[in-house]
Amino acid sequence: MFEEYLPRIMQCRLDDLVLETPVQEMPALSERLGVNITVKREDLQPVFSFKIRGAYAKLKTLTEPQRQRGIICASAGNHAQGVAMAASHLGIDAMVVMPAITPEIKVDAVEKLGAQVVIYGDDFDTACEKALELAGENGRIFIHPYDDPDVITGQATVALELFRQIHVPIDYLFVCVGGGGLAAGMALVSKYLHPGIKLIGVEAEESASMKAAFEAGGPVNLDRVGHFAEGVAVKRCGDLTYQICSQLLDEIITVDNDEICAAVQDVFEDTRAIAEPAGVLAIAGLKRFFLARPGCEGNAAAVLSGANVNFARLRHIAERAAVGEEQEALLGVTIPERPGSFLDFCETIGPRGITEFNYRFSDSPEAHIFVGIALRNGVPEKREIISDLRKRGFPVTDLSNNDMARLHIRHMVGGRAQVDHEQILRFHFPERTGALLQFLRGMKSDWNISLFHYRNYGSEYGRVLMGIQVPDEDADRFTAFLQETGYSFTIEENNPAYDMFLDPRS
Repeated sequence: MFEEYLPRIMQCRLDDLVLETPVQEMPALSERLGVNITVKREDLQPVFSFKIRGAYAKLKTLTEPQRQRGIICASAGNHAQGVAMAASHLGIDAMVVMPAITPEIKVDAVEKLGAQVVIYGDDFDTACEKALELAGENGRIFIHPYDDPDVITGQATVALELFRQIHVPIDYLFVCVGGGGLAAGMALVSKYLHPGIKLIGVEAEESASMKAAFEAGGPVNLDRVGHFAEGVAVKRCGDLTYQICSQLLDEIITVDNDEICAAVQDVFEDTRAIAEPAGVLAIAGLKRFFLARPGCEGNAAAVLSGANVNFARLRHIAERAAVGEEQEALLGVTIPERPGSFLDFCETIGPRGITEFNYRFSDSPEAHIFVGIALRNGVPEKREIISDLRKRGFPVTDLSNNDMARLHIRHMVGGRAQVDHEQILRFHFPERTGALLQFLRGMKSDWNISLFHYRNYGSEYGRVLMGIQVPDEDADRFTAFLQETGYSFTIEENNPAYDMFLDPRS
């Protein structure tokens, strides 16, 4: 099965542009998990991502007449840089369509490599449609980021190098999955050379298109995808990649954003490399896999696939890593609004490190405190703290895994307001000029904004918490408006973080 790929992979030569990246052991993480862990450092490629392999492999197959026509691709980052560098190396005219949310640093990188950049749309899918349209208009060859046999062949060379470099049997191999090009390529090599290896694909929980395809029996379109790990934010996996992965991957697992952030920290502590969120998916999945199997031993390898991270994102990654590693507890605690109760609360917490502390006087009989507590012993210690607080008569709500609390409430100082007909929503706004203005202009003039919190996380999408006063008779019209905006949103109903700190009825 898939025999036609193997001769092509074995004969693929990319070393006049692509680096044979080193492998590196992860001693600290290995000790914690009880397995020997090695990572393949694809973040050290000239464009800081494995994507250069597939792009160059594809471009090398083009005939001279095809090269004269020029090429075009769509990407918000790594694929674009790979195509641009490969095209420059081969003297091919390149055009790259990038969505408006693409960080300027990535646009500049592509332009410096000599490609013409066209900014279009707010997401990859819209940019891709535009690229295909332009390809049809001017005859350029479209370079797909993952669903192409030659691209898959190029990505497969990662596995060829890995098995040549590691001199012990690999029992487990973890690989990130976006559209599936890298996973498909590595699966073809791994299962041919070492049929007994356990091959595990890892997806971001918010964009698990391959897992959805496995469950549906074929590729399907996700209703929406998260953009925290934007390098794998794919609504639909490839048809070719699904055919290969569904036959050769042993398992697909997903990881959440906090686990991704914790893996960024793990990589830094063992290698001093700063990886991008999508780049550490395989490491995050490896951790989840072995933490669920204490006592499991053997040799594990993972691909560190990219390091194109915006510096502004590191603050947010560091904050979320503490939660992902269970190094911080976020609690909502209710105390009596009377002298001495604040001291009782602090004495109960004891000499632990406080990472966050928000309190505001209330004229009600009770006050709510938002507190972050550094943990040395993870979940058991958090349970002990909650138990101690409750024994002292303080009601406690664990907000450690509450997105509203983690992303917004912890950064807001204020209190409750008497607001009628308030709906609380969380939005993902594209980080481009005019996005909020466009939203506000579409709103009915008598829908009042009663709460607003925005924080820049250095990502392509901004997180906004918004309260809007909508009379009951406007409910249907308001729902239609939300759907027409095209922005991803979540209606927060009965969220304990809102109930404790913002709801005037509490």
